[in-house]
Amino acid sequence: MMSRGWSEVDFVFVSGDAYVDHPTFAAALLGRLLEANGYTVGILPQPDYKRKEAFMEFGRPRLAFLVSGGAMDSMVSNYTANNKPRSEDVYAHGGMAGHRADRAVIAYCAKIREAYKGAQILIGGIEASLRRLSHYDYWSNTVKHSILLDSKADLLMYGMGEHSLLEIARLLREGKAAKEIRGVRGTCWYTSKRGEIPADAVFLPPFEAIRQNTDEGKELYARSYLTQEQNTDAINGHILAEAAESRFVVQEKASLPLTTEEFDAVYSLPFTRKWHPMYDAPAPNGKTGIPALSEVKFSLTSSRGCFGACSFCAITFHQGRRIQSRSHESLLAEARKMTDDKDFKGYIHDVGGPTANFRADACPYQKERGACANKDCMGTSPCKNVRVDHTEYVALLQKLRALPKVKKVFIRSGIRFDYLMMDKDETFFRELCKYHISGQLKVAPEHVSDSVLRLMRKSTHAVYEAFAEKYAKINKELGLKQYLVPYYIAGHPGAGLAEAIEVALYLKKTGFVPDQVQDFYPTPGSLATCMYYTGLNPHCETDGKLEKVYVAKGARERRLQRALLQFNRAENAKDVKEALIEAGRADLIGVLCAHPTHRKKR
Repeated sequence: MMSRGWSEVDFVFVSGDAYVDHPTFAAALLGRLLEANGYTVGILPQPDYKRKEAFMEFGRPRLAFLVSGGAMDSMVSNYTANNKPRSEDVYAHGGMAGHRADRAVIAYCAKIREAYKGAQILIGGIEASLRRLSHYDYWSNTVKHSILLDSKADLLMYGMGEHSLLEIARLLREGKAAKEIRGVRGTCWYTSKRGEIPADAVFLPPFEAIRQNTDEGKELYARSYLTQEQNTDAINGHILAEAAESRFVVQEKASLPLTTEEFDAVYSLPFTRKWHPMYDAPAPNGKTGIPALSEVKFSLTSSRGCFGACSFCAITFHQGRRIQSRSHESLLAEARKMTDDKDFKGYIHDVGGPTANFRADACPYQKERGACANKDCMGTSPCKNVRVDHTEYVALLQKLRALPKVKKVFIRSGIRFDYLMMDKDETFFRELCKYHISGQLKVAPEHVSDSVLRLMRKSTHAVYEAFAEKYAKINKELGLKQYLVPYYIAGHPGAGLAEAIEVALYLKKTGFVPDQVQDFYPTPGSLATCMYYTGLNPHCETDGKLEKVYVAKGARERRLQRALLQFNRAENAKDVKEALIEAGRADLIGVLCAHPTHRKKR
């Protein structure tokens, strides 16, 4: 600050992540955006959440503190799906766990209030965004208030924050108090006066009703979630209001998607693409740097948003279903800078986003009408209006491959194989196999049972089998030996032991048993988490009754399902046998050879 001649900063950005000056990291992207618009910004990355002095490094900001839990919800970052403390944090110095507070947004806001009475606090990022209204919290097994109320912040920004942050910054600079800001898209505010709520707002069931651990309370929770999901679109969504004791939380309409020009401009800001120099010194574990940078340093973010809307994914709730894409010129310019890095070895690791092969809106109607509130684009039965075309993405990849110093361009973010199978033109499929993978392609069928896949809002298992067959055929024609590495989820709502056995039998038949199986993780903001808590599917109603969904709860059944999906591991033998007996499928229990040197299953 002294070297720049600053006596104060306009904003202090408090982040649950270590600081990396790369556009993938929100503190860098939003900090650079504010800087480009004439504001001064100080970054407090992973401050010591136990000491108020750690929040006083830059003094009291002129306008506000900006508080984020980081790139992940802090509870997801700190704990596994089975609620065990994680041993590392890839967004921390040296990858060491323990630098991020549990419920970081609330913890950081409390220390700021302790350090500076009356300071203005704005909260945002994934943790605030997905907890913006009442939500089920897996770690406490309770329904919690909006994080806006629990953190005692003045204003909450949800979704991607470029538009809302710049508008709020302007209002603050003009003298508007943060807690008095109203009408800004992509924000939530609270009031004790019902008369302040816009007349066209849609009221959700009150917090006191949906927090009740009863059949009625859970049904109200499920219906509330559905209303929230139906109002995530910036064009056709409504303002929402939710009562909580004596206050009301009001969610404004979502921010409008970035235009291609705006998206390009954000990514053209002067990022160093390096971690802060303070991380060059070894951490207590002897390691340097920030591990998360290695995954993205030589990758290109080409898009945002996802119309796939998988039940277990909260991207729809945060980024929305509309696709925002950068231009070829912007991506090529970034790639050229990337190739000048002394550590660049000729490989671009990824060109994608939430879904790599989504580069445009699902259908031509979304630009004017928004994403349909009551209809899925993809899922088990894709909408007939979905526009399938990989031509523009293929052209982009061809241009990137042609750049000097580039040896290979990989695609490592998710490929929607069901969308790929809908394309009658095989050009992208062939180029994917020929140029953009090396030995294996990771895909996410997630399950085998169609009843579970329906609840996941994924394509049927037959689509995956057709894709796998075509993948093998194309690779054979190209003379390549390349394999599929499918990912599966154990314990997803709708999946019991019978469905896990169905997966295990398929894996045995195909001769592939995954090294990794993902346990279903009930994180805020996803439809699957709503189903996990309530045992209901809010999207399916018959005669006024919501569809009931089987939910595997408790460590035991989750462990048994995971063991079935990795049945070939010796350490899982006891659990697999227990699961098969319980499911009435003892006929599947194998026999071990008697000789100790030949203990193979027959």
